Amino acid sequence: MGRAVMVGRGPTGAGVLVLSVLIVLTAEGCRGQKGDGCGPSVLGPSSGTLSSLGYPRTSPNNAVCEWEITVPRGKRIHFRFALLDIQDSDCQVNYLRLYDGIGPERSEIVKYCGLGQKVDELVESSGNQVTVQFMSGMHRTGRGFYLSYSTTEHSDLITCLDKGSDFPEAEFSKYCPAGCLTSTEEISGTVPNGYRESSPLCVAAVHAGVVSNAVGGRILVVSSKGIPHYEGTLANNVTSTGGTLSDSLFTFRTNGCYGTLGLESGGVADTQLNASSVWDWNTTSGQRSVWRPSGARLKNAGLPWAPSHSDRQQWLQVDLKREKRITGIITTGSGLREYQYFVSAYRVQYSKDGKEWHFYRETNSTQDKIFQGNINYLHEVRNNFIPPIETRFVRINPTLWHQRIALKLELLGCQVIEVRLDTVPKLFTTSGSGSTPPPAKTKNPPHLSETTQTPDIRNTTMPPHTGRDVVLTAVLVPVAVMVLTALILTVACACHWRNKKKSAEGTYDIPYWDRTVWWKSMKQLLPSKMVETEDSVRYSTPEVGRLTGRSAVPRLHAEYAQPLVSGVTTLGARSTFKPDEGPEPGYLDQGLYDAPIPPDVYHPYAEPLPTSGSEYATPIVVDMGCHLPSAVPNFVGSGATSLLTWTDSSQSGGSVYDTPKNASGQTTPIPDLIYQVPQRKTQKPTE
Repeated sequence: MGRAVMVGRGPTGAGVLVLSVLIVLTAEGCRGQKGDGCGPSVLGPSSGTLSSLGYPRTSPNNAVCEWEITVPRGKRIHFRFALLDIQDSDCQVNYLRLYDGIGPERSEIVKYCGLGQKVDELVESSGNQVTVQFMSGMHRTGRGFYLSYSTTEHSDLITCLDKGSDFPEAEFSKYCPAGCLTSTEEISGTVPNGYRESSPLCVAAVHAGVVSNAVGGRILVVSSKGIPHYEGTLANNVTSTGGTLSDSLFTFRTNGCYGTLGLESGGVADTQLNASSVWDWNTTSGQRSVWRPSGARLKNAGLPWAPSHSDRQQWLQVDLKREKRITGIITTGSGLREYQYFVSAYRVQYSKDGKEWHFYRETNSTQDKIFQGNINYLHEVRNNFIPPIETRFVRINPTLWHQRIALKLELLGCQVIEVRLDTVPKLFTTSGSGSTPPPAKTKNPPHLSETTQTPDIRNTTMPPHTGRDVVLTAVLVPVAVMVLTALILTVACACHWRNKKKSAEGTYDIPYWDRTVWWKSMKQLLPSKMVETEDSVRYSTPEVGRLTGRSAVPRLHAEYAQPLVSGVTTLGARSTFKPDEGPEPGYLDQGLYDAPIPPDVYHPYAEPLPTSGSEYATPIVVDMGCHLPSAVPNFVGSGATSLLTWTDSSQSGGSVYDTPKNASGQTTPIPDLIYQVPQRKTQKPTE
């Protein structure tokens, strides 16, 4: 059993007692220190900090100190120097010496002296015990030394003076030793906004509640862009100062159990707040003033809680209705300018059933922890529980106060994660009918004697943490989707190009589907409107080439439908073939009916149309056998009812119009109608 000295550092210039020296007994820690030259030091079982008397000022003359450090068996110790400034050139009078072992059988490891020495390497012992000896003779300058130690399993040990600006990485992990509050370096900032890059990492980690000053621990640091202003607060016996704009800042990554537990928001009902007593009094104006427990809600307006008498037997109790993981507490004074009361120190009790109570103690300590409270009636002060508490009932027991006890608070933490054994897969089968089934659920109670765990603090300025597997998944899944999409688009484009090529090759021929019996049968069932709206197709078959007018194929400006198929015996109003396009018509060939008659051509019917009738064109009809006529029939009637029907050319022979015929086969015009049609030359009868 040994002892170590822990020094707490409070606010500066506040007119309040800011240093408290506690004797910490360790179960298997160091043997302690002896001599008159020992400075503020914390000697833990796995890490600690040593300094010469007077640090950071000049060490005194003719002083000596020895520290005997012991860590668990099977482990070794290494040291890292933050400062080594001893005035001597030959290490005869002023020096620092490290030994392997304790007592007369110890052996020297290394001996240092000189002003402004820089030791970058780790100095390692060969066993689990080390003696550190500091000798200070006559000298004028020299601030002595400042170093930290830990077991060799923490190869990334840093000193209490290392700052955020000393590490250029965007994210890194380091191990902080115990006792960094012995440093006089200032920090700037707070959680969750972050700390200025010039702040010492380990001191800021204590302020943030990431590690305990009595134990130390690992920190996960994230660097990011600086902010215009850094807030100054008091937390965990460390006062941070306000700071101006910086290029960068750092924050700490935690597991996020840092939410409020319902006092401020009202999640905790008034019936869940209780107190040892309540201050109830009448003011000078005759009004009644009651300082109930329900007023002890942080940031809520109104009177806070205050007991009827201010003594150390008073307490304020919070019932959370169920066990929760509590990681911290925030307190403030009355918040009222006319009543500037506040609690400057307090203890914390906790219970799971409301009957058996325990005072909170730090790891490896046998003394009840005294939390530093407020320094005024207005500003908030935060303290973290390292390790956290898992409990239902919490009591605040004031030990020091200003004028009168008055308190508002909020608890920090999260729900307790319950592990149900029936959800765990059974890997082995037990035999026997007398086996007892496992309980429905188990909860891990707090173990205050174990190594300090990292508290749960949510930092809103930090990027989300992702493991390597998550990062690989986030990269590979989008790449796979892009590759698959590219393959699908390639296949679709190839099919589209192939279909387009086939359709281009068959532009001037009958489509494939029109050549199939199946498609012809299906088109019989389609409505005429659907047939009319189909795309027009050009044809270049020999039969269409026989459609001639006077001397050239006319250019008709109309829409053309596809050819009729078997079974369709009528045509729509726009159903007609589009003949092959011939040369552009000139003056002598503007059409079959409206072109001037050349002088050498005398048509018996080439006379002007009467002005009383409309002009009609006879549609071209294809018979059931798809035979085309040998001539293009056209006529003009005198009215809408005078449309003449053209008959099959194979049956009517040389006749063109359905008019009376004489013996010579020529048509005889009706007296009432005058036809302006080209006449076909009659064939001479064969001999």
